[in-house]
Amino acid sequence: MRLVAVVLNWNGGEDTLAALASLEGIETICVDNGSSDGSDRAVEERFPDVELIRTGENLGFAGGCNAGIERALSRGADWVLLLNNDAVAGGGLADALAAAAAARPDAGVLACKVYFAEPPDVLMYAGGEVWLALGYWGRQAGFGKRDDGSFDTLRDTGRATGAAMAVSRAAIERAGLLDDSLFLYGEDAEWCIRIAKAGFAIVFVPDAKAWHVGSAGTGGLKSPTSLYYDTRNLIDVAERHRPLPRGARALRRAVVVGAHLLLVRNLAGLRAVLAGWRDARRGRLGPR
Repeated sequence: MRLVAVVLNWNGGEDTLAALASLEGIETICVDNGSSDGSDRAVEERFPDVELIRTGENLGFAGGCNAGIERALSRGADWVLLLNNDAVAGGGLADALAAAAAARPDAGVLACKVYFAEPPDVLMYAGGEVWLALGYWGRQAGFGKRDDGSFDTLRDTGRATGAAMAVSRAAIERAGLLDDSLFLYGEDAEWCIRIAKAGFAIVFVPDAKAWHVGSAGTGGLKSPTSLYYDTRNLIDVAERHRPLPRGARALRRAVVVGAHLLLVRNLAGLRAVLAGWRDARRGRLGPR
């Protein structure tokens, strides 16, 4: 198994450096997604063995990762590991992924077990499903629970999290890259949907561990940026992959909007949710 890691940097500073340090011993590419804080120069100085790609502008999560994925494949990768720049990989991650790939040759995605950065024994992701018919990305298994060993079985799951996931060359060649029209949020789930439709398994690998801050680059899950993209992209992905009759479709949109309105903290958040709903109806994707 030739594994190449891709870390996306956008004004990541010390977070990006910590992510890269955690990948020592793994062939790694860092994509600088139009940063302006000098973190690209810090990467060059601290990690001369890491290939640095500068996009020159913010291409969004999907577009930036795709630049790294394409480069990893051109370097001969069999598997590409995506690690968020506000995440760190645990020891033995590469070996755990290699063992899982050997045990499950039908796998197109290997999903890592992800913990919160603080407290570090609390789970953020231990598998997950996508419930598009209900207008819901699906709750992540184990979310908010202390790891008591209940999620230590290699098993099929519905989707991975882009915080730490590995995708095979075969799956990428058959299902395509991340959907860069989504720009931010939901790209990992949408990618898993397409990869599963292409005939590959999505496999949760409990021994491949990472620790993640979460939404560090967008101001948190309740920020206007997060609310806009999550509202818009959930409606768009649901209607693409799980179409419903007109009345049911309108009801699902209302559910998505209502759920996001519950997270609103100010007028900017309210406007972001409504803008996401309007843009989804118009089919307006890409950066806001």
